[in-house]
Amino acid sequence: MHDIRAIRENPGALDAALARRGAQPVSAQVLELDEKRRALIHAAETAQAEQNKASKEVGAAKARGDNDAFEALRALVADKKAEVARMSAQAKDLDVQLTDLLMTLPNTPAADTPDGADEDDNVELRRFGTPRAMDFQPKEHFEIPAVAAGMDFETAAKLSGARFMVLQGAVARVHRALAQFMLDHHVEQNQLTETWTPVLVRPEMMLGTGQLPKFGEDSYQTTNGWWLVPTAEVTLTNIVSGETVDADTLPRRYVAHTQCFRSEAGSAGKDTSGMLRQHQFEKVEMVSITLPEHSNEEHARMTRCAEGILEALELPYRTIVLCTGDMGFGAIKTHDIEVWLPGQGKYREISSVSTCGDFQARRMNARFRPAGGGKPEFVHTLNGSGLAVGRALIAVLENGQEADGSVTLPAALHPYLRGKTRIDANGQLI
Repeated sequence: MHDIRAIRENPGALDAALARRGAQPVSAQVLELDEKRRALIHAAETAQAEQNKASKEVGAAKARGDNDAFEALRALVADKKAEVARMSAQAKDLDVQLTDLLMTLPNTPAADTPDGADEDDNVELRRFGTPRAMDFQPKEHFEIPAVAAGMDFETAAKLSGARFMVLQGAVARVHRALAQFMLDHHVEQNQLTETWTPVLVRPEMMLGTGQLPKFGEDSYQTTNGWWLVPTAEVTLTNIVSGETVDADTLPRRYVAHTQCFRSEAGSAGKDTSGMLRQHQFEKVEMVSITLPEHSNEEHARMTRCAEGILEALELPYRTIVLCTGDMGFGAIKTHDIEVWLPGQGKYREISSVSTCGDFQARRMNARFRPAGGGKPEFVHTLNGSGLAVGRALIAVLENGQEADGSVTLPAALHPYLRGKTRIDANGQLI
C-alpha cells in the first residue's frame, strides 16, 4: 500500500509511476478523499472540545440556580454529541473509501525497471546452458512414451474437472524427488530456513500480500471465509505481519514446499494441454524479510538461488527482467527465469523473483527497530519461486527425453531415486 503522506507531498510522483504501468492518474481522487476526511476529523475534534466545555458549564449553571442557562447548555451538549457522532461516522466512511482505493493501486516500479507495455518489452539479462541438439523431433511432456503411463488426465477430469492432474508410478516419484531436492538444496546450499505452513489463511493474510481485494477471482475461498493460498508467499511473508522485529534478526530467509491453488481466471484456452497450467500444483517458495538498504542485494541473491536449482538439474534457462507493463501488482522489480522446453521449442517461465519494497509491509504493518535506536520503520519483503515443481518436472522430462521414448534423469535426482537414473519407454524407473 502507498504512503498517504508521500502522496500529499508529491502527488505527481504517484501519477508518474502509475503511468509507467499504463494506469490512469489517481492522485487527485486520493487527495480529495484525504482532504475531506481530515476536514471532518478536525471539525469533529472542534465540536468535541465545544461539547466538553459546555459539559463543564452545565454543572456550574445548575449550581448557581440558573435554570435557563442549564437547559440551554444541556441542549448544546446533546447537539454537539450528535454532531461529533455524525462527523466521526462520515470521517470513518471516508477513511474506508480511501483505504480501499489505496489497496487497489499497484506498487510503483523501481527506477531501473524497464518501461514497456507487455512481455515483448521484457529485457533478457543472461542465459545458462545450450539447448540439447536432438536427432529426433522432441515431444511435449505428455507425449513422451516414458511419461504416458504416469500422467492420467482422464481420471483427473473425472475426479475434479479440467486443469487437474493425477500422477502415478515413476513420474509421481520424480515429482516428489524434485521437491525434496529443491528443499535440501535451498537449506544446505542457500541457508534458507525450511518452514511448513498452512494452505488455508484468513482474508487479512491475502490482503497483506496483495492478492485481495483486487485479485480475489484468481483464488479460491472456502465457505467459512478462509482462502486457499495461491503460493506460500502469503503465509511466509505474513509471519511478520503486525510485528515489530529487531533489525539484527534480519534478513529472515524462508523456504516452504506447499500445495498451491489458483482459479486461473482469464486464462481460458491458454496452455490447456499437459500440466503446464493447473488449478492445483506444488511449489517451493522463497521469501525474504530484510532491511530496506539490503533489498536490492537480496533480490539478486534470491534470483541466484532459483537459478542454482536449474543449473544443478542441468536445465538450460534464461533470466529476464520484466518491464513495467508485465510486472505483478505488488512488485517494484521482477526477474523471471524461463526454462527451455524442447517440446514447445521455447523458454517458459518457471520462477518469478520479485522485490516489493515496503509495499506489502505497509499492508501488513510489519516493521523493524533500527539497531541504533529511533522510530520503527517498515521492512522490505521479497518472494520468488524456487521452483514450481510441476514445471520443473515438465522441463526434466522434456530435456531428458531420448529417441527410444525413455527419459534420462539429471544426476542431482539420482540419490532421491535410490540410484535410479532413467525412466524406460514403458514408464519404469531403472
